[in-house]
Amino acid sequence: MSREHWRARLQGGSAPAWSGQGASDAPAQPADDLGGAPASELQALRADVREVILQGLHGLCFSPYEPGQGPGMQVPWQSVERRLQLIAPYTRWVRSFSCIDGHEATPRLARQAGLRTLVGAWLGSDRDTNRREIDAAIALAREGVVDMLAVGNEVLLRGDLDESELLDALAEVRDAVPGVPVGYVDAYYLFEQHPRVTEACDVVLANCYPFWEGCPREHAVEYMRDMVRRARVAAAGRPVLIAETGWPDRGSAVGGAQPSAADAMRYFLEAQAWARAEGIPMFHFSAFDEAWKTDAEGAVGACWGLWDERGVSKYV
Repeated sequence: MSREHWRARLQGGSAPAWSGQGASDAPAQPADDLGGAPASELQALRADVREVILQGLHGLCFSPYEPGQGPGMQVPWQSVERRLQLIAPYTRWVRSFSCIDGHEATPRLARQAGLRTLVGAWLGSDRDTNRREIDAAIALAREGVVDMLAVGNEVLLRGDLDESELLDALAEVRDAVPGVPVGYVDAYYLFEQHPRVTEACDVVLANCYPFWEGCPREHAVEYMRDMVRRARVAAAGRPVLIAETGWPDRGSAVGGAQPSAADAMRYFLEAQAWARAEGIPMFHFSAFDEAWKTDAEGAVGACWGLWDERGVSKYV
């Protein structure tokens, strides 16, 4: 999920916001971005995060962009390969966000690396680009390198397409690739608001971000539990996956949600433990810091990765 979620709330939209204790009186962001944690606690947290990563994650949201690269550019397959080689030992699934401009290499190379693939066709307001994405996604699925296909990511949240256009895209892809589960990715609450979209999915792919709703970290996993509960009710028996969740380690606060290295690690550990205990497939956002996001989201947009933008691990 992007900063659009927070903007929707500020503009009076339907995005929820944390309203529990601590949302309005959170302390100021520490200047060192460490969350006020002593060095000994940070060292212990890093060791715990490292152990969980080494045990292997269910899934990682994957961006192939190296420094100086970003959306709209042709991504060299070498960039995709370098990035996948870094994360392949630590995850079972990889989630991609586009099927064109070099991103079609992601599921092919991921399969070669022994990973399963949740492949995303990025839909937006440009219909010609949408056509290319849909055609490429169908081709990759027919090629046999797609385990699950996501048609669109937060399209309804951004308002790029109306519901009928999204439904047409979902129907076309489902008809074209029988046997491949097809779903749609958006904020969990939008599956409540768009039951026809939910019914058109084989699998509900819910983005769950307590941070963007201003929830303090100490309440965040319990809050995410309720997000998933709501998505499951809307899904009416369909499988529900957490397509994205995470916590930034630097940047500006949103309500009572404070970015810090300590809270990013605490959230990661608590979310992973809960998802494993409950048997919920979860994709952590994200594998890498993404510097290009600062233009749209500010500094906090670039600070969600387990690896930094150069591909240096923060923990392993």
